[in-house]
Amino acid sequence: MGHLVSPLPLTPNCPLVHHSSCLVHSLVLHSSPITHISIKSSPTTSFASTDKTNKNTRLWRTGVSFFQSFSTKSEDIESLKQELFDIIAPLDRGADASLEQQELVDQIARKLEAVNKVKEPLKSDLINGKWELLYTTSQSILQTKRPKILRANGKIYQAINVDTLRAQNMETWPFFNQATANLVPLNAKRVAVKFDAFKVFSLIPIKARGSGRGQLEITYLDEELRISRGNEGNLFILRMVDPTYRVPV
Repeated sequence: MGHLVSPLPLTPNCPLVHHSSCLVHSLVLHSSPITHISIKSSPTTSFASTDKTNKNTRLWRTGVSFFQSFSTKSEDIESLKQELFDIIAPLDRGADASLEQQELVDQIARKLEAVNKVKEPLKSDLINGKWELLYTTSQSILQTKRPKILRANGKIYQAINVDTLRAQNMETWPFFNQATANLVPLNAKRVAVKFDAFKVFSLIPIKARGSGRGQLEITYLDEELRISRGNEGNLFILRMVDPTYRVPV
C-alpha cells in the first residue's frame, strides 16, 4: 500500500513489497504484586487443619495472581495500542515523522510484538479482510522527495486472504492504483510475495514486472491492529476496516 503503483515511474510500491524488491508491512509486563494474606490459627487448631487452610489460601492466592496478571496484560496491550494510534495520527502515514518520532513508534511496536498473542498469524482468520495503512517507514510508499501533489493523498488499503493466498493493495485519491499478488507462506508468520497484476487509475492494466517480489513478516495481529516488517527493515502499521472484504481471485 502506499503508492501501490507509482505513477512516475510505474512501480509496485506497497506495504507488501516496494520497488527495490523489499517488503511492504521486550515488553516486560509489571503485574500488580500478589496480595499477601496472613492466616492466624487459634491455639486449638490442629496441624492438619492448618495445612488444609494454608493450602486453600495458597490456591486462592494463586487464583488472584492469575487474574491480576491477565487483567494487567490486557490493559497494557490496550494502553500501548492507544498510545501508538495517538502518536501516529498526526504523522501523515509517517511522511511527517521526525527521527525521534520514528524511534518512539518503533519502540511501542516492539513492545506490542513482544506480547503478541497470535503466534501463527497466517493460520488465523483475523488476518483476512481489508486493512488501512496508518504508518510506514517505507520511502517507496511515502515518496517524501516528491511534491505532495504527486503522492497518494487519500487513504491506502491492503487486503489479505490466507484461504486463497491472495493480497491486494489499493490507493485512493488521486491515482486509485491497484496491485494484486500471490502469497507463498514460508512459515506461520512470514510470506513471500509476488505481484501479478497492476491497474493505473483502477482501469488501465499493467503487466507485473519480475522485480515485484519480496517478503512480509506479520509480527503483531489482533482483530483491530496488524504490525508487519519487511525484509529491508521497514515497519508497517495497519488497522482493520472491513473483515468481510475478499481479494479477487
